[in-house]
Amino acid sequence: MVRSSGKEVYRVCHLIPTLSWKHGLLGVRLCFEPKKITELKSDFMAEYIAAQDVLSQVPPSGDVPNTLTIWPRDLRDFLDKSGKLHSYFTIKAYLLDPSEVDLEGEEQAPQEIKKQVSLEVEPFDGLFRIDLIEAQRGFSDANSELSNSFGAGRGNLSQQLKKYYQKHLDPSESPDVEDLIALQSIDQAKNTFDTKLRDRLHSAISEIENIGYPGFSDPTISLTSKINPIDSLDHDTAIQFDLFKSVVDGLENLRLPEKLNGLGYKNLISMIFALLSFRDGYMRLGKAAPIAGEPIEPLHLVLIEEPEAHLHAQVQQVFINKAYKVLRKHPLLGDNLEFNTQLIVSTHSSYLAHEVDFENLRYFRRNRAVSNNDTPTAKIVNLRSTFGGRASETAKYVARYLKTTHCDLFFANGVILVEGAAERMLVPSFIKRKFEKLSTSYISILEINGAHAHRLKPLLEKLGIFTLIISDLDSKGKEKNGNGDDVYKKAPPTLGEEQITDNTTLQQWIPKITEIDRLVELEGEHKISGVTRVAYQQAMDVVNENWEGGKKLKVIPYTFEDALVFSNIDTFKGLVNTTGMLKKMVQSLSIDNLDVARMSMFEQLQGEKAKMALDILFDVDPEKLKIPEYIAEGLSWLEMELSSVGDELILVADIPEKEPANV
Repeated sequence: MVRSSGKEVYRVCHLIPTLSWKHGLLGVRLCFEPKKITELKSDFMAEYIAAQDVLSQVPPSGDVPNTLTIWPRDLRDFLDKSGKLHSYFTIKAYLLDPSEVDLEGEEQAPQEIKKQVSLEVEPFDGLFRIDLIEAQRGFSDANSELSNSFGAGRGNLSQQLKKYYQKHLDPSESPDVEDLIALQSIDQAKNTFDTKLRDRLHSAISEIENIGYPGFSDPTISLTSKINPIDSLDHDTAIQFDLFKSVVDGLENLRLPEKLNGLGYKNLISMIFALLSFRDGYMRLGKAAPIAGEPIEPLHLVLIEEPEAHLHAQVQQVFINKAYKVLRKHPLLGDNLEFNTQLIVSTHSSYLAHEVDFENLRYFRRNRAVSNNDTPTAKIVNLRSTFGGRASETAKYVARYLKTTHCDLFFANGVILVEGAAERMLVPSFIKRKFEKLSTSYISILEINGAHAHRLKPLLEKLGIFTLIISDLDSKGKEKNGNGDDVYKKAPPTLGEEQITDNTTLQQWIPKITEIDRLVELEGEHKISGVTRVAYQQAMDVVNENWEGGKKLKVIPYTFEDALVFSNIDTFKGLVNTTGMLKKMVQSLSIDNLDVARMSMFEQLQGEKAKMALDILFDVDPEKLKIPEYIAEGLSWLEMELSSVGDELILVADIPEKEPANV
């Protein structure tokens, strides 16, 4: 859909759907469809039946079933190998009804094309100018045959410079006064060179002229050179890079030919040069002046496919910040709304996504096949309205948070939200050791406090990414204050004490329960909502010879740190020369009473948790650490869900409907 005002109606008169339309939205659907479906069917069936007749003549081979197939196996095989796809199919344009578009709506199904004849004219002629930089730009080995390719035939920098000069600056094409001066200089240089050439070759030419040839008089040879400015740019060293910005007087600067420079630098310069060429072509600069009466299109659409190739992170960020400015740097562009430029970049780079305003991001979400004859599809998710508007507090928080971290969650198969630095450092180790399939998936681990994790809910649900939230119980017990009123303060989790959780994620997202007793007893299936699961501390068995003679006892950890210690009592008791918070946690294991030891650990949990995680990584062999059970259960769930994504192409009638997955 595009919006048109009354004064521009002449541009879109062929797109107006009804006589009652005055101004506003106009819509066109482009469909790739058969030209003549009966002809396609007839040609395919003729080839298919002929192939089956040939196969029927193959003699049987004992009890071994005959699995031989020949072209065409099916319609797709017929179109692929015949090379006639575009002979049978074409792009047709149909008008859409703007009155059926809900601009405020979220999940809109594609508008049905009513019975109508397709447009006979090119729908966007004179409206759009489209330029493209493809991903395959051919930058490779300097001696490679592919080193001169660039996207859609744009060539290396020298070739681009030559084409730009030929299109916009060639003095021999419709010359003006300045061009005549240049052509005169070229002609003088040519005459000087011709005179010198004749003088040097006079002796040799005279000898040739006197040889004679039967039937001819002695030939007379004249030498005339040709100087073409275009040809002077047609070589590998037309562009060179100075190694020094300044040199000592009398010394020549050292230069490096284009083909020997770094791929990233060539890619950056090549893309910027392409953008310059696109812009000047759009504005009909120089020799590309428009034909009389030919209007400039109101919209310039520039598509760049994966610009991050060969570029390190900082250069990627520089490019995306400068690209649009380059396209608008012209007196008729800038802030002028008469001519508009739209830049669309497809990327797998979190660094590029990091530099773009959140409302400008579009995410391609994979929708899985859920039944027979269904096909996996992709849906474009507009993140502009994810949080209810740019000015909302949640939108501001998420935008700021993503600006301080990498935006790799947009490219992940799964997301793990963790409470703090300790989990952020140790969970990757758990995955690598015990979850082989999960370790080969693209997992984004985000460190976000439980008080704010729920703010990411709208984004994660819209992206449809499988998400595991590793959270903490953060229990609080009821006490009386000085006035005799009930107040809640942090306390080790204990059943039957009417404790509540202080974790906003558990309260407002999953499972939306406040009472500690209910949270501890909750079964795993109730910790899942859509494509999201939460994992938090549960009651666990512990054995320590200092506690009641080594009996098996029950304990409920408060956070990740004490859960890790309780899960690895023997390992931590064996640590010596520890410091800080880790040392105090180890000392608590020597206390001969579980309740006292647990209270001692709880009091230490206000310390430097990140330092404790670093100390653990330094003092403990990761292979000896047992993963806390609640985390292991959560990781097992995530691994199972991501593994099931690969089943989407095995379509059977009884596949249960599941939430969409990003793959």
